[in-house]
Amino acid sequence: MPRLREVPKAEADPSILPLYKLLFGDRDPAQEPGTATGTSGDWWTVFANSPEALAHAAQGFAYYRSPKRKLDPTLRELGQTWAGWATGSQFVFSQHCKSLRGLAYPEEKIDALPTWQTATCYTEKERLVLAYADRLVVHQGRVPDALFDALKAEFSDEEIMELTYTTTMYLMHAVMSRALRTEFDDRDDPITEVPAPEGFDALDFLGGNRDQKD
Repeated sequence: MPRLREVPKAEADPSILPLYKLLFGDRDPAQEPGTATGTSGDWWTVFANSPEALAHAAQGFAYYRSPKRKLDPTLRELGQTWAGWATGSQFVFSQHCKSLRGLAYPEEKIDALPTWQTATCYTEKERLVLAYADRLVVHQGRVPDALFDALKAEFSDEEIMELTYTTTMYLMHAVMSRALRTEFDDRDDPITEVPAPEGFDALDFLGGNRDQKD
């Protein structure tokens, strides 16, 4: 379950009801979850705790899907999908793999995303997008001049602005999804201590001396 309450249809702000209707039909998503893409849909019901935040997020979705955008949508989706992978958000990564397929992006390239650095299937422009997205997400915006100069040689300033905005927007969504445990990110952290066998002596293992004084 997500870490915040899900807002049922009866308690949702009226501004949210059209989104609930679009995604869930006549169902109450807090009681009858499920979306067409196979998620539970609790991202929406959790965001509904702040109607303004949900409206702001929905405006972001409308922004990047607008026909006014200059950036090739497949390149935009590459940045968003890498944001999901690099942040460890199974939700964002999974959803944008689906979006890439919806754009008829080759399956070979989708499969190769986790190892794009050594994959040979990407074009030079795709590799630039992935390298930039990696610097935005993993390196928190530390972009070397040489990489940015290469971007400017291939993309307009408007395209770079759009790529920067949509990639970092999905860095935010990935982080929030993991923190709130929504959708496919509702899972325990795999990094936990594995207990030592019974009888294990940590001091002996480290070569310590029990008689030694500090």
